[in-house]
Amino acid sequence: MQYTVQHTTTYTYSSPVSICQNDVHLTPRHTPFQTSTGFQLEVSPEPMLLRSWVDSFGNEVWYFSLEEPHQELKVTARSKVSLARRPLPEPSQTTNWEVVRDQLLAADAPESRMISQFRFESPYIQYLNEAREYALVSFTPGRPLLEAALELTSRIYNDFEYAPTTTSISTPTKEVLEKRRGVCQDFAHLQITALRSLGLAARYVSGYLVTAPPPGKPRLVGADASHAWLSVYCPSDGWIDLDPTNNVIPQERHVTIGWGRDYGDVCPIQGVLIGGGSHVLSVSVDVAPVLIDET
Repeated sequence: MQYTVQHTTTYTYSSPVSICQNDVHLTPRHTPFQTSTGFQLEVSPEPMLLRSWVDSFGNEVWYFSLEEPHQELKVTARSKVSLARRPLPEPSQTTNWEVVRDQLLAADAPESRMISQFRFESPYIQYLNEAREYALVSFTPGRPLLEAALELTSRIYNDFEYAPTTTSISTPTKEVLEKRRGVCQDFAHLQITALRSLGLAARYVSGYLVTAPPPGKPRLVGADASHAWLSVYCPSDGWIDLDPTNNVIPQERHVTIGWGRDYGDVCPIQGVLIGGGSHVLSVSVDVAPVLIDET
């Protein structure tokens, strides 16, 4: 599958902004199952400085600086990506989750330490006994990791209400767990919290959900906006994506932008400014399939 993506973010300020500096995570990643065949970032007004680098997680990050007064900032990212279906292991044949936990605890090689960093707390992920107890309903002794993780994904999907505007990115996971509602970022953080509280490695994934459903299929929640899900590490099978908002394993309809410990590592746009007063934020996302002429 091939898609074009246009993500436009507009900030309108009540008074002029004199200086604005931002980091942008909007470039689709290259993975074994996703290829980014084109990316363009447009910033208006034109920035004084625009450059990119690769962060410690392998994500491409763009930085721009505006040093002229402005009352509107518009950032548009255009990209084209190709996605291929990933072969998945049989969940019941994956490694016992307790064995994986113990392997991660004993890991010492550099590549193992890179994986183990996703076991620990981070700014938006704190160990919670309540999340651990919630996870243990699925993670019974001796159960295969992916089988248990898929059941946990399904339980979050069924137990929690997708309710926009009821939470913000600063809403604690404990509150989400108590009130049983939130949005995709909340559900991703919740499942990551539960998995890390068990000693497993889980990372936050930022991206998009393709808007047009296939014929006869329901429209997935989270379309026409940035989306979030997570990956859990399974030895011999690598990182397996899980989407608790829609109770699916992401494949050709999830476009990956980046991953990190939590939302803060892959926030689409974040930065600092001087001035501006109050502001109005507008975000528009369009993900469209590319029609391929096979004649």
